[in-house]
Amino acid sequence: MLIAVIAAVLPACFTLGINTSPSLPHRLYVIIKGTEPAKGHLVAFRWQGGGPYAEGVTFVKVLAGLPGDTIAAVGRDFYVNEIYVGTAKPRSLSGTPLESGPVGILPSGRFYVQAPHPDSLDSRYALTGWIAQGQIIGRAYAIF
Repeated sequence: MLIAVIAAVLPACFTLGINTSPSLPHRLYVIIKGTEPAKGHLVAFRWQGGGPYAEGVTFVKVLAGLPGDTIAAVGRDFYVNEIYVGTAKPRSLSGTPLESGPVGILPSGRFYVQAPHPDSLDSRYALTGWIAQGQIIGRAYAIF
């Protein structure tokens, strides 16, 4: 009986995420569903579709901007509250043109995500944009 309860509860509270790109230094993450990460934490969210990824794919990035924070760009360099968070490349590794992401004050329910790798597909690109609260799965923790 206890094993049946554990088997039912664990998938409701936890899931695994796999990072297949070099955007973050780790490849496997445990995600605690329903937890709202704080700035600087790893956040898992559902991709809204577009580009090389299907809708619903799990992404893991660093939560760099919260509602009320100011997102600015100088050329293709992006800043959150005047802190540099990355440079948007003009083209993807495959040569596809990349449009820079939105700037301004993050509204309620929107978040800026990023990763330190120059090829990370994150909020510095319009394809990702600002993440909606409803996309967030939970806080992610690197396993390896």
